[in-house]
Amino acid sequence: MIKIEILDKNGAIREGRNEYDESPLQMAATGQDRAYLATQDLIYAPGDFVRITTDEPSRHLMVKLNETLDTTLVYLKDTVWEYAIPLSEGDAASLRDGAFAGKTHYLSVRYAKDYEIGQYRNLALNPHDQKAFAGAYPHASANVETRNDSTFFAKNVIDGVLANNSHGAYPYQSWGINRNPDAKLKIDFGREVRIDSACLTLRADFPHDSYWTQVSLSFSDGSNLDFDTVKTADTQSLSFTPVTTSYVVLEKLIKADDDSPFPALTQIEIYGT
Repeated sequence: MIKIEILDKNGAIREGRNEYDESPLQMAATGQDRAYLATQDLIYAPGDFVRITTDEPSRHLMVKLNETLDTTLVYLKDTVWEYAIPLSEGDAASLRDGAFAGKTHYLSVRYAKDYEIGQYRNLALNPHDQKAFAGAYPHASANVETRNDSTFFAKNVIDGVLANNSHGAYPYQSWGINRNPDAKLKIDFGREVRIDSACLTLRADFPHDSYWTQVSLSFSDGSNLDFDTVKTADTQSLSFTPVTTSYVVLEKLIKADDDSPFPALTQIEIYGT
């Protein structure tokens, strides 16, 4: 069983009527392996959220909660995931114009197939990630985010958007470290995975931006690896002997000796199974 619901700020099922025949809008659906919600007459309100519930923990899902978000493979360690509808101007700045606006919406969720779960892939990718963890992995977090501005949140580096020749609102969202030399970024997978490479796309709005000359990756087994990085707009690949870990921390970020105080990260990809 899998369930998808649209709820209001009080946790009650949203209510609404079809403008054509005044029939009630469907705001909850349950299926054996998949469920979807579709409506032509729902305008999201502040505090609305989507709740997805599975019949057992440790399930992989394929989800799409808005037309502007790519279908995503996520992992639920428990049985509930709550996705807050991002309606404020600040929250929306890191999303494409019109995301979650209007009154026509299509949301879908299904259990992932074994071949989708087991394939070698970017295990960090999650366009549905949000600043506050609410049940779905992978999840990105950091000890600092510039001005608490959504265009610089940690979640931006796992959304799949590689545009890095500018900074600010979509499609140039990034992880900004607010000039903090002790900045750390954590990608949590929610369970153990086996990985053997990472790719970094540094923000390259030069000369506004600086860059890092060295970074470190740390793993849940206590090991860590240092890598040299360079000033480039291209994605930089970091390969290593396979590691079994439940998270990756990007840390010990050594800034270049240049005039800009603003190194930043546009995207991190972590490959494995």
